[in-house]
Amino acid sequence: MQSMKKIIFSLLAIILAVTGIPLTGAKAATNIKDLVIDLNVPQVTRDVQDNKLQLNPLHVYEDGDFMLASKNLTWKSSNKNVADVKNGEVTLKGHNGKTFISVSDGTYSDRISIQYKGNQEKILVKKESGSRYDLIGEAIKQMTMEEKVGQMLMPDFRTWKGKNVTVMNDEIAKLVNDYHLGGVILFRENTVTAEQTTKLVHAYQEAAEKYGLLISIDQEGGIVTRLQTGTDFPGNMALGATRSEETAEKVGRAIGEELHALGINMNFGPSLDINNNPDNPVIGVRSFGESPELVANLGNAYIKGLHESGTASTAKHFPGHGDTAVDSHVGLPEVPYDIDRLKKVELYPFQQAMDAGIDAIMTAHVTFPKIDDTKAISKKDGTEIAVPATLSHKVLTGLMREEMGFKGVIVTDAMNMGALADHFGSVDAAIRAVKAGTDILLMPVGIEAVAKGLYEAVNSGDISMDRIEASVERILTLKLNRGIVKEEVGSSLEEKVANAVKVVSSPEHKAIETEAAAKSITLVKNNAALPLKVSAKDKIAVVGYSGYYVDTLADEVKKHHDNVVYINTSGPLTAAQLATVKDAKAIIVGTYTSSVGGRAPNASQMVMTNQLIDATDAPVIAVGIRNPYDVMSYPNVDAYLVQYGFRPASFEASVNTIFGENQPVGKLPVTIYNQDGSVMYGFGHGLSY
Repeated sequence: MQSMKKIIFSLLAIILAVTGIPLTGAKAATNIKDLVIDLNVPQVTRDVQDNKLQLNPLHVYEDGDFMLASKNLTWKSSNKNVADVKNGEVTLKGHNGKTFISVSDGTYSDRISIQYKGNQEKILVKKESGSRYDLIGEAIKQMTMEEKVGQMLMPDFRTWKGKNVTVMNDEIAKLVNDYHLGGVILFRENTVTAEQTTKLVHAYQEAAEKYGLLISIDQEGGIVTRLQTGTDFPGNMALGATRSEETAEKVGRAIGEELHALGINMNFGPSLDINNNPDNPVIGVRSFGESPELVANLGNAYIKGLHESGTASTAKHFPGHGDTAVDSHVGLPEVPYDIDRLKKVELYPFQQAMDAGIDAIMTAHVTFPKIDDTKAISKKDGTEIAVPATLSHKVLTGLMREEMGFKGVIVTDAMNMGALADHFGSVDAAIRAVKAGTDILLMPVGIEAVAKGLYEAVNSGDISMDRIEASVERILTLKLNRGIVKEEVGSSLEEKVANAVKVVSSPEHKAIETEAAAKSITLVKNNAALPLKVSAKDKIAVVGYSGYYVDTLADEVKKHHDNVVYINTSGPLTAAQLATVKDAKAIIVGTYTSSVGGRAPNASQMVMTNQLIDATDAPVIAVGIRNPYDVMSYPNVDAYLVQYGFRPASFEASVNTIFGENQPVGKLPVTIYNQDGSVMYGFGHGLSY
C-alpha cells in the first residue's frame, strides 16, 4: 500500500512540476494562505551567532500545517549598512542602525526588524505581531486528538522481526503515519555508515504526514556513543578532567555537526548528573564529575556547542541520578535528600542549563522521597513502592515547571526500563507520566497499546485536553526553534549523503577528539616510573584482558617499542605467564571496572595487579581504563594514569603520556578514597612531568 502511494505521488509530482505547481506529500501550492518568518512566531527564540542570524520562511496552509518555503523567494534588507540577507541568513555588518529584513514569494510577504547598538553591545530583534503569527495555536486547533497524542510519542525501532533496522520498511513507515508520531530515537543498530544513516533518517522524515520528526539519539561521547561511523569523542568525565570549557564546547559542537549532517536533530545529552557516589553503576564516567559547579560549567559549554550546530540539546537525568547505587535499567533507585541539599548539589547544573536555554530535560526513574513520598502498588510483586520522578507530578510539574521555571520539553527516560515497566506496566506508566507533566514518552512499550491507552484516558477525562495541548505546544515550539520543519522542496538525498560523508569523522573533528583525549589524561601517582625510559632491547610487558580493551593498550605500546609481550588474562597470572614478565624492564597493566564488585580488592583484576606488584621487580604502571577508582584496590602500584574511557584516542593519549610524548595536565574530577573511606587522592589532584 505504501509503495503504491509513493508511485501515485511521484506521478502527481511530475504532472504538477510540468504545470508549474509545486507539491510535497499531498500539499499543493493552492492551499497556502500565508508566508511567515519563523522568528515572528511568539514562542520562537533564536540567538545571533558570530553576527549571523538564521530566519526560516514558513508557508502556512489552510489545514493549520506549516512547511519550510524554499522556492521563488525574494529576501531583502532595507538597510544594508546594518545587515545583509541571503537565503534567510542575516549577516550583521557591525554598524549602528536598524533594518527590516523581508521575504516575499510573489503573493505573500513578511518582515522582521533588527537593530544593532554597538555602543551597548546589543542586537535587538523586534517581532511583528498579530494573529497571523499564532502558527502553533492554529496548528493545535486543527489537529485531531490522535495527532496531538502522536506528537508525544517517541518509540525506537532498533530491530524489526529480529533484524537490525538500517533501512525503512513499509510496516514502520505505516506506524509513523498511522500514529502521527512526533519523533523516533535511533540506536547503534540503526547507524552503520554515514550514507546509510542519512538515507534512513531521510526516509523517516518522508514517512511523517506533517511536521518534522524529532530524530533523537544518545550521542553523549565516551561509553555512550551510538554512531558506528562517527568520531569517538572522549566522554564527560574525560572533559571534566580537562577543566576546559573551550574543549567541552568544541566537542559539543563537533558532535552536533555530525548529527546535523546525518539529519539527526536532537541529542539526548549531556548528562548533568553529579557523580558524587563512587558506587554508582550507571552514571560513572558519563558525568563531568562530582562538583556541581564543574558539571554546570562544562555542561553549559557542551550545550552551547550543540546549539551552535543547530542540534537540540537534552540535559539528563532530572533531578539527578549521580548519587545512586542501583541501575534504573533493572531496579528502582532512591535519592534520600531534602530540597535544600538537592538545590545545592543535584539540581544546580539543571537550573544553570535551564537558565542558559536548554531545549529539553530527561527525567530519571529514581525516587526522591523527600520531594514526593507518594506510594503505589507494584504490579510486579504487589508490594508498596515509591513513585519515581518520571511519574511524579510534584517533581515534574511542582519542582521543574513551577519552582525552577523550566518552559522547555520534558522527555522521559526510556519507558521500557525495569524501574517502570516491571512495577507499573506500559500503559499505566505512560498515563501516569503524562499526568505528571511529561511532554514526550520515550520508547513506550507497545506503541499501539500505549497510544490507545492515552486516547481512552483523554476521552474519559482522566487526562485533560489542556494537558495534552500544553505538551504539543512545547514540542512544536522546540521544532520551530531548531528548524525541524518539513520542507516543500529540500536538498536532494544525494546532496545530503555527500555532505554527511564529508562532515562525519572529518579531519577537523578527529583533531578535536585527539586534543580532548590528550588533555584528559590524569597522572594520579608516579614513583619516578614515568615517563618511561627504556632501551631498544628492553622488554615491556602489557598485561590485562582483551575483553576489557587491554589489547588496544598493547597495540598502542607496540607503536612506541618493538620488544613488547602481551599477556591476555583477566585474572592472576599462571607460573608460566609470571616467568614471561619476570625479566621485563617495565610492566603496564590495564584494569577496567564499572561496578563496586569489579574494583573490590578480591576481584580478579585487582588480585592480578597486586600479584604483579608483589612478584616482580620491574615498575608496574597501571592504567584505569574506565572508572578512576581502580587504584583503591592496588594502592602500592608504582604509577597510575586514568583515561576515563575505552575509545581509541584515549588509549593513544595514555600511551603517549607513558612515553613522555604527552604532558599530563588532567585533574581528577572526582575524589578517590581508601578502602576505609579516607581520602586517597582529592578532587583536583593531578601530577605532571
